[in-house]
Amino acid sequence: MRNKRLILALSGAVVCGLLAVMLVTRYVASVRAYAKELNNVVVAKMEIPLGAKITVEQLALAPMPNASAPEGAFLKLEEVVGRVAVTPIGVREPITKLKLAPEGVGAGLSAVIPEGYRAMTVKVDDIVGVSGFVMPGSYVDVVAVIVPVTASNSTQGPISKIVLQNIKVLASGPKIDSPQDQRQPSEVKAVTLQVTPGEAEKLVLAANEGKLQLVMRNYTDQEDSETTGANKASLLSGEPVKPNPGPPSEKPAETKPVAKRVKVASSHVDAKPVAIAPLPVARKSVELIEGSKRRDVDVP
Repeated sequence: MRNKRLILALSGAVVCGLLAVMLVTRYVASVRAYAKELNNVVVAKMEIPLGAKITVEQLALAPMPNASAPEGAFLKLEEVVGRVAVTPIGVREPITKLKLAPEGVGAGLSAVIPEGYRAMTVKVDDIVGVSGFVMPGSYVDVVAVIVPVTASNSTQGPISKIVLQNIKVLASGPKIDSPQDQRQPSEVKAVTLQVTPGEAEKLVLAANEGKLQLVMRNYTDQEDSETTGANKASLLSGEPVKPNPGPPSEKPAETKPVAKRVKVASSHVDAKPVAIAPLPVARKSVELIEGSKRRDVDVP
């Protein structure tokens, strides 16, 4: 009996040992396979502001699965050092090619100007700059107040007109980064707008011929507003009362069509009454089988 118990104990120990070896082998194999799928990706060690030239102290390598790595990610630190960020980069955020300016571009405002656009600075005050709430990343319309001159060198009075729409603000004063708390206005004397060459010509002419006013708009509003302008005559004509719009997050309730009652004119001809046939009364019956004959018998 003792030998049998000893043999059973040894057999159980051997089986448990083999199972443990198999489990450990599988675990090591899975770890190695997972390690093969990982790759070191360049991430930001600290926050990198917009337009800043990236240094090696701001970078780090972080392991990331190849399937999860973003497109255009860098694998070496030296590929990123010296490049300029065109968007703010947060901590532990992977750095990609879309977030960097082309090689050789210097730091500052020139790095954030898209191809085909220009940066133009406009002098503002508390009124023109919407009380200091015009900040980098805002979108504004430019309204010009100009006194037109006719062919006979006579003036018609000042006219205000929206000359540019949906213009992005690149910088507010010397800052090209939006402040963290955008609810607090900042006092600046100039703002830099992102315009095309044709828009720059209109802006220069409007600034030299009259006064400019910036009108802030919602960044989701991309519609083109066609206006005829305003003069003294249209100003004194007044405007009708318009309902106040709700918050941007709320959508107006959809109105369901209401069915209208249509009255039909009665005819003078007397209509003859139409006899309506009575509905059949349901009866209860059973089927009775007598030999080869079948008949229905009503049941009261």
